[in-house]
Order: sequence, then structure tokens, then C-alpha cells
Amino acid sequence: MSQGLTRLAALTAALLLAGCARQATRPDVDSAQLADGARADVAILETTDIHSNVLSYDYYKQKADPTLGFERTVTLIRRARAEFTNTFLFDAGDTIQGSVLADYQAQVKPVTCHQELAVYRAMDAVGYDGGTIGNHEFNYGLPFLSQVTGTPMNVDGVPAEHCAGPHFPLVLSNVISTRDGKPIFKPWTMIHRQIAAYTPDGSELSVPLKIAIIGFAPPPIMQWDQHNLEGKVTTTGVVEAAQKYMPQIEAQHPDLVIAILHGGLDTAPYTSTMENGGWYLAGVPGIDVLLLGHMHTDFPGPRFAHMKDVDDSKGFVRGVPAVMGGFFGKDLGVIKLALDREQGRWVIDKSQTRSEVRPICSKPGDAGSCVPADPSIAPLISDVQKAAVAYVNTPIGSSRVRLSSYFADEGDMTALAAVNAAQLDYARRELPRQHPELAHVPLLAAAAAFRTGFGGPDDYTDVKPGPLTLRSAADLYFYPNTLAAVKTDGAGVKAWLEKSAERFQRIDPSKTGSQELINTHFAGFNFDQIQGGGLHYVIDVTQPVGQRIVSLTWKGKPVKPDQPFVVVTNNYRASGGGHFPGLDGSSIVLTAPDGTREIVAKWLRRHPDLGAHHLPARSWHFARIKTHGPVLFTTASGKQRVARGDGLTDIRQIKDNGDGTAVYTIDLAH
Repeated sequence: MSQGLTRLAALTAALLLAGCARQATRPDVDSAQLADGARADVAILETTDIHSNVLSYDYYKQKADPTLGFERTVTLIRRARAEFTNTFLFDAGDTIQGSVLADYQAQVKPVTCHQELAVYRAMDAVGYDGGTIGNHEFNYGLPFLSQVTGTPMNVDGVPAEHCAGPHFPLVLSNVISTRDGKPIFKPWTMIHRQIAAYTPDGSELSVPLKIAIIGFAPPPIMQWDQHNLEGKVTTTGVVEAAQKYMPQIEAQHPDLVIAILHGGLDTAPYTSTMENGGWYLAGVPGIDVLLLGHMHTDFPGPRFAHMKDVDDSKGFVRGVPAVMGGFFGKDLGVIKLALDREQGRWVIDKSQTRSEVRPICSKPGDAGSCVPADPSIAPLISDVQKAAVAYVNTPIGSSRVRLSSYFADEGDMTALAAVNAAQLDYARRELPRQHPELAHVPLLAAAAAFRTGFGGPDDYTDVKPGPLTLRSAADLYFYPNTLAAVKTDGAGVKAWLEKSAERFQRIDPSKTGSQELINTHFAGFNFDQIQGGGLHYVIDVTQPVGQRIVSLTWKGKPVKPDQPFVVVTNNYRASGGGHFPGLDGSSIVLTAPDGTREIVAKWLRRHPDLGAHHLPARSWHFARIKTHGPVLFTTASGKQRVARGDGLTDIRQIKDNGDGTAVYTIDLAH
């Protein structure tokens, strides 16, 4: 035996002996025999809103992006497991949709019944204890969801087969089959594990721990995915579902109950259709821990600093430890639970319990500060990753126009104009077939920039002049929505635009100091910009919310409140997504089977040499205002030429933030 092998054998033997010695200090003890005064620390780890970003890769820019990706979250998971003796790992949903990789496996070359989704394969490699279902899980339809989660559903139109799914339980209590009145997933389950605990004298024991998990999806899925769900399932409120199943759970005497909610926190009056019902769910007796998601933000985090009964430093919601671990694999949520044995049961010591969100990058947007990717993940999905990249590089034409969203909030409509042109073209052909009586009603189209920097300095649409590929269409239209059209009137169009104009802060012209233009609490994907031959409107940001559309004309004439219009949009908005006035699904006159992204791609193919004349003209501008101080906004750095190229000569970069973003000023007087 070589000297090296001898050392290896000796080291292996030492490790085995050390392991045996450690096990010898941890005799198994039944819970009933565990004396009061014992203590255990348990770390609850959470991922949420991964959106199938398995790798640190930007499919639209065709380059590595170390600021996101589950493969880097895995590094944090492994570090947390090394730090804490007892860990459990859960996922809060929006897992299977949201990237080119996801669309490829769902729509281009769908996985077979015997194939596991790439994201689940990666998650199984690190080992999860459970998870729930988010709203975007329903985007590809119930048959696909049933197949890839390995969950047979007693639902109309869903084959009754058991296919390959993740190797961990998925629970969901508030989405109910209309066929049998039962949840389409198991509403809750019990997890049994041995953990290390310590007696008052410091002796280490191995004891069983029973954790019940119960899952919840946001009830508005019935609006957002109406075409996939209507008549097949219904939803109940998250509180009602919890109250229904908690007696069953408590009858099994769990040590902990963890609610996994694909939703965030909202203190508005509770309703059974509330999107972010976590604050109310925390008030249901018996729930010990709350895992959150959906809002694409962190908890604890500054967004919730002033919310009633919320401890934003230690991470408690109404006295319940909680965490929301970001999105896109950018973060890991961690709750360190301190458990004390009192009167024969485990009790959370809240004074020693805390929550935190651990980012993969210590400095936002700084690739050099990011943890390395775990090397075990990429090889697991290399074949499908190569196929997805090859697919999005399929040529579909060329463009002489730069289509970007860097200044979409300030009036650059190039990227949105391509989407609106495609939507208008589709509706002009399809609407008369289904509703001949609407053939002569003015047709408009609404689109929002989905990528406006929320995810960092690279989170913008930017299709440069030159060859176009399917990747370009995916960049222009980020989500797998389908097209829909609604019938409305002039008053409805104005109300729609007023809601969109909440994207802006109210500007005081007399203020001498600087003022921020953008209301960051109003999501960029809700800033709809409406176009259509002859429509024009003016936004006055000095006016209060609801009074900002100071001019609205159609072909040069003021729009009358009762003037009929049909507006083409997506199924999310038409069905009530974003809570726009008058949009609740009841006014839909066209529901397309085609995805909007596919409609955009086909339209680009029909315009193989895309020029500015193919796009509808810019339909709005800010009211001309002279301000005494600068009006500021932030976008990607070094893009002033892009603004000027699109006619926005009133924009100037004044400060590079050094993280890929920059502060710009806009002169509203020009």
C-alpha cells in the first residue's frame, strides 16, 4: 500500500471512529421520556420563487449571471447545514415556471411522464423536506402540473396517471377539485425526523421530532389562470383552509406546525380571495412557523418595517417566526428556532429565535461578492440546458430598431410597441370571427414592461438592432400569458390609465430639493401603456392619484366616457390581475389559445426586416412642468445614448452608482 493510501485509510478510520464516538453520545430517547429543561436548536431553511432559474445564466443576454440561480443557493444550503446540527428545507412555490428552461420543458419539448423536471432534479440533489404550490405552477395547465409533480388529480381533463415528480412531499390545502370537493394535492403531511437535543446537564440525545406542514396558494389564481382552472377547481381563503385542517393536524400531536404560504403580508381587511394573506394566517391558533413567498422580496426586510404586529428585525409576524427568502435563487431564508422542553412538549423560545435572509451576493449586483455555484447541479441538467439555449437561438428575422425597457417608465415605448403591434394584429384577425358586432369598435392594446430593473441592473429588455431569434421574443415578453381582449368604454380606458399612472410619485414643482419620479411600491409590470391608431394621453405627475390623465384623445378628439373600445391585453390583466378597475373577467370578449410570446414571435417572423414604421407611435407623454429641483430615477448605467436614440433628449445621467445602475434626471419642462 502506498504512503498516500495508508494516510487515507488512517484518516477514514479516524473519521469512522469519531462518528461512532459522536453517535455514542447521542442515545435515542423517546419523546415521552425526554425531561423538561431539555433544549434543541432547529434551523428551518426556505427557498421560494425560484422560477426554474436552476443555473446562474441569463438566457436573454446569453451569458452567465452569478447574481441569481439555484445552483448558488445550494452553496448557502450546504453552509447552513454545516452550521446547524438540525435543519429542515422547504420550498414555498413558483418553482416550475419563469425561465426559458421552464418553457422549453413545458411547451417546446414537454417532458414525458417518466422524466423529472430539471428544477426538481436539482432540488432532489440537495434534498428537500417538503414544499407547496405557487400561482405560476398553474400557468401550464392542470394536466402538466399533475404530471410533473407526480400527483394524480381527480379533475376533469387530467389523466389519472402517476408520473415522475420531486422526491419530497408537496402540500396544498386551498385548491379544491369541483369533481369531488377535495384538495387536488395532499393538504398537509407529517414529517418525522431524529434531531440532536441537550439535557440541562449538557448531555446530547437523539430525539424524534414531528413537523406538520400545510400549504397554501394565493386564491386569485382563479382569475389569473381562469382559462386553465375555471370549472375544474375552486379555491378557499388561506385562513379558512387552515381552520379546516388544523384540528386534523393537532389530533396527530405534532411538535411543530409549519404553514408554507405562497403569499406575503397584507394588513388590509381580510377576504377569502386575499392575495397575500400571511398576516392573517399567522393569527390562526396552532401555527408555529410561517414560510412566505410570492412578493419577490425579503422578510425580514425594510418593506415591512412599519407593519402592525410585525417585528422586522427578528422576523416575527404576530408573534410567529416567519421568513420570505427572495426570488430567482438569489437568497436563502433561515429561521433559527430555539426549542425548550416544557410540560412534556417543545415550546419555541422567542427570545432566542430569529429569522434572516441570506443573499448569494453580499453586495447587490456585484458579481465578485457572490458565493460560488455548487458544482453538483449543472451536470444534472446539462443536456436540457443545451437544448433550451439552442432553441431560443432559432432565427426569426432582423430589426433596425433597438427595443429596450431601460426608459419604459419615462416614455420609451419601443419594446412595448412591438408587443402591442402583435396583439393588435392578432385581435384584428380573430375578434371579428367571434364577435362580428365588434368589428368596427376602436381597437387598442395594453402592455407593460416586465423587466424594469427589479431584479438588478441586467433585468431589462434589450433587443439590439440586428438578427432576431426566439430569444428576442422571450425577452420582449417574459411571462407565458395568453392573449385576451376586453370590451370597455372611454371611462374604463381612463380608469385603466389612472391606475397605471400610480407608478409615479407625486411631484411638487415648488420643491427645491430632489424628488424621485418612480413609486417603487407600484410594480413595473402593472404600468400598462396603451396604444392603438389615434390614441394619445398626457400624464401629469403633479396631480394626485386618480387625477393624472389630464388629456385623453382618440384621433385628435377628446374621448367620451361612453365611447366604446376593445382593449387587447393578457389573461392575467383581463381576469383581474393587478386589481385594475373594471377588470374582473366579466368583460372578456376574446380568449386566445395562443401564448402572447408565441404571438409576438409569429408577428416578428411576418416582419423579417423590422423598422420603426412597423410599430405604433408613442401614445403618451408627461405634462410639461417646470420644477425648481431635479426629478430623479434609477436605471442601468451608461444608457443615456439609448434614451437619446429613442427621442428622449430630456434625460441625463448624473451619477454612476458603481453597481451597474445609475441615477438619471428628467427635465419635465421639455
